[in-house]
Amino acid sequence: MNTDLARGALGRYGEGLAARRLADTGMTVLERNWRSGRTGEIDIVARDGDVLVVCEVKTRRDGGFQHPMAGVTPEKAERLRGLAQRWIQAHGGAPPGGVRIDLVGVLLPRRGAALVEHVRGVA
Repeated sequence: MNTDLARGALGRYGEGLAARRLADTGMTVLERNWRSGRTGEIDIVARDGDVLVVCEVKTRRDGGFQHPMAGVTPEKAERLRGLAQRWIQAHGGAPPGGVRIDLVGVLLPRRGAALVEHVRGVA
């Protein structure tokens, strides 16, 4: 199987689990895979009360080289802040509670249920 296709399927699966976890905690998922031209993509845009949440999802198979939570570098966080600004401009302005960047790490073990970890305010 093509590794890019496999990675895409893995990412979509992880994003689905992440969206479910956010909804289970009372957040409202507004959009998934929102693109801003060539500048990038926001995996999940959600609302947590009056706060807009830009959520990066990192999915890894167990036994990989890097824990999912290590996937957000300072450069990635800066890009996410820029994407959040573009989303706000395209959707009528900032919410009263401001913007928060969260990370959901999904670790898929060889056996058993996926481990889903949600960290609020990573950047």
